[in-house]
Amino acid sequence: MKLKKGDKVNIIAGKDKGKNGKILQVLRNKNRVVVEGINVVKRHQKPTASDQTGGIIEKEAPIHISNVMLTDPKTGKGTRKGQENKKDEKKVRVSKKSNEKID
Repeated sequence: MKLKKGDKVNIIAGKDKGKNGKILQVLRNKNRVVVEGINVVKRHQKPTASDQTGGIIEKEAPIHISNVMLTDPKTGKGTRKGQENKKDEKKVRVSKKSNEKID
């Protein structure tokens, strides 16, 4: 999987196409990600012992990983990910468009 928590992504398909946000959670077994402010749904919640206020709450729902694309740090548009292997260092993720470091 090419994405991880904290990455900035652009939405390339769906009702939120063209928007961008930060990944809050990666669901690897389902190939889905939760992005901040994207795919917001309303849920009806009953009051519980820990949370006395019930009602309608809004929260982000997961979207499929194929509908998001990493954001290029230089241009702010979507890009693919590449890797650079440097001697005596870890692998570094880089943007395919601008060759800028993503991490």
